[in-house]
Amino acid sequence: MDTMTENDYLIAWGCYAFAALGCLLVWFRLTRWIWRWLREPLRVVVAVLLFSPTIIDPVKEKFAPAVAITALDLLFKVGNNAWRAVSDLFMYLLIALGVYVVFALIRWPIERSIKARRPQPVAAGVAPEAESEEDDQPFAAPDRNERHGRRPPSGGTGRPRVEPRL
Repeated sequence: MDTMTENDYLIAWGCYAFAALGCLLVWFRLTRWIWRWLREPLRVVVAVLLFSPTIIDPVKEKFAPAVAITALDLLFKVGNNAWRAVSDLFMYLLIALGVYVVFALIRWPIERSIKARRPQPVAAGVAPEAESEEDDQPFAAPDRNERHGRRPPSGGTGRPRVEPRL
């Protein structure tokens, strides 16, 4: 006897989707330190594991998370949906990783050309005069020394040092 109504089914999927999104955001936070070309495929794999459904009742078209069905069927040895869930997971994983590889192959030459156009940074500790903090503000009032053709002192930004009061 199936006591789950359509409304209960939608509420359960909504709660699962909310929890899975939270888990995915935690995974994004945990993997942010990893090298980018390893981090992104790992994120795709976890997204597929969390969000891929599998059918559990073909007559009523009821779906459940494939990871949950696989875990429950293997843990409690009930039902025969584990192989179907694993095959669905594998299929979704192959599709998602294929789409990611195509995306990465399209993105790679674009990023290389953008990086080649960007000016190379100068040696550490030596900043060119053209890239000072004043140049970042185009509408700032000109310095009094600049109006008379004199350059500010080269010991930093040209402003006097301000000490905090104790």
